[in-house]
Amino acid sequence: MNLFDTHAHFSCDAEKTAATLARAYEAGVTQLMAVGGSPELNRAAMLAYETVRDSTPNVRLALGLDRDQASPAGGSCPRYDFSPIIDNRKSLAAVGEIGLDFHYAPETAKAQCDLFAAQLELARELNLPVVIHTRDADDATLGVLDENDFHNGIIHCFTGSVPFERPLLDRGFMISISGIVTFRAAENVREAARYAPDDRLLVETDSPFLAPVPMRGKENEPSFLPHTVRFLAEQRKTTAESLALLTTANAEKLLPPSTP
Repeated sequence: MNLFDTHAHFSCDAEKTAATLARAYEAGVTQLMAVGGSPELNRAAMLAYETVRDSTPNVRLALGLDRDQASPAGGSCPRYDFSPIIDNRKSLAAVGEIGLDFHYAPETAKAQCDLFAAQLELARELNLPVVIHTRDADDATLGVLDENDFHNGIIHCFTGSVPFERPLLDRGFMISISGIVTFRAAENVREAARYAPDDRLLVETDSPFLAPVPMRGKENEPSFLPHTVRFLAEQRKTTAESLALLTTANAEKLLPPSTP
């Protein structure tokens, strides 16, 4: 299979990152996006981007500031310095991950929304799609997107239900399915995965989190993506090879290639 993992996090351990990328390539993951979200994750994503060799996947790069960077005390929004990337003529594929999570930090909801809006504005300035995390924040997510008239990007690791999926699709977003779809209790995710139109569907690992069945309990990595794709193909009544071609084509259309 020729797979595109649209969401993977890495550590700042260069040797571990190189080995992870090599295993991904051997498993058929020929392209992936290394995703940031905090200063540390941004550094790790840049390292994965710079580690590309002929024997490893083509790596796209997404950098941004996620909800956990919002200050509980409010105040001005932090802004990540993208100038080293731009100055070195390295192309970002997306701004992310960014978004809202009221499950773990409802007390910072206002600050999260302000930061989310600022990151959407940055993406607009750079003319890039965004990678959005949203949990227990359906109405607020739609509200910030509408207030900023933003319609370009990925709802990563979708864990919602079809009633939330519909307005996201109406606003032009892609739905990315992770290994959660294989979990026994995730029928809402399976329903959403079946509902997504062919041209709006992506796949991801969200590694090192959320290893799919049968790899539960292990540290997730891009080489595990085939397990999710095979399961998802059964849900959508197609073949794993067809689903791999479809989701890879969708990702390539949305995300410009990066060339270190």
